[in-house]
Amino acid sequence: MSFRPITTISKPKPVIEGAGVSLDRVFGFTEPEKFDPFLLLDDFRNDDPECYKSGFPWHPHRGIETITYVLEGTVEHKDSLGNSGLLSGGDVQWMTAGSGIMHQEMPQGNKNGQMHGFQLWANLPSEKKMTTPRYQDINLSNIPVIEDDDGSKIKVIVGNYRGILGPVDGIAAEPEFLDISIPPHTHKVIKIDTYKKTFAYIFDGKADFKYASAPAGIKVEKEFEGRELNIRDLSGNKTLIYFDPGEFVSLHTGEEGVRFLLVSGKPIREPIAWHGPIVMNSRNELMQAMHDLNTGQFIK
Repeated sequence: MSFRPITTISKPKPVIEGAGVSLDRVFGFTEPEKFDPFLLLDDFRNDDPECYKSGFPWHPHRGIETITYVLEGTVEHKDSLGNSGLLSGGDVQWMTAGSGIMHQEMPQGNKNGQMHGFQLWANLPSEKKMTTPRYQDINLSNIPVIEDDDGSKIKVIVGNYRGILGPVDGIAAEPEFLDISIPPHTHKVIKIDTYKKTFAYIFDGKADFKYASAPAGIKVEKEFEGRELNIRDLSGNKTLIYFDPGEFVSLHTGEEGVRFLLVSGKPIREPIAWHGPIVMNSRNELMQAMHDLNTGQFIK
């Protein structure tokens, strides 16, 4: 049994994107090899509509997949192929841009003006860069939730977790995308594919991911009873934790619980030529994409 050691712990950086949307960039545009097959993760949350209402007007995508997960408020989306829809709290959209689309996303807050969601970019391998675009729009009601005896809840959005299949399928990187909530004073061990690139992003509460063993007095799954250690500093809201390979992610909570995304995927290990929302394998391919965009040939 091998527990995943932590490589890095970091905080997101505030950025302005779209037509003036304030958000937190968890990672992106640096160290693409480290997060391969993932390219970028943005946490867009705000209680002030002035900070997000301008949205993300028409922009291109090619060679990637974008995963939008909405927790609060709504996101209206449209594209140049005639597709449109509305994502509400708990809904997910997995968009395979493939050969190219023009797209826009316009967020709106809930009745209290609150907006919160995530967008994750995943790379496509060379043989699928120019595939036909497609959408998978997943309603909250279609996302399975595992409820454990310790009070933990695990939403399986993508992948196969303990035999429960998420509703998103046919993704090149064979990802697993989980939304996990764990109550206070609980030790949890989560099995992950040993060699997939894996990260956790805490967006509510606190937890300690540093150790395999649980402190005395913490509720522990039977398989891991009898282990003791001292509680160290807990990682809290807006914290990215990146792991080295291993079979299990281990954590425990203190006085408050925790909610986090746990995401893993199979590395593509191909060259990356990247310009904004267009990601290809070579500079020539990237220049061709820009030529297509400037001459009206982007949509295939």
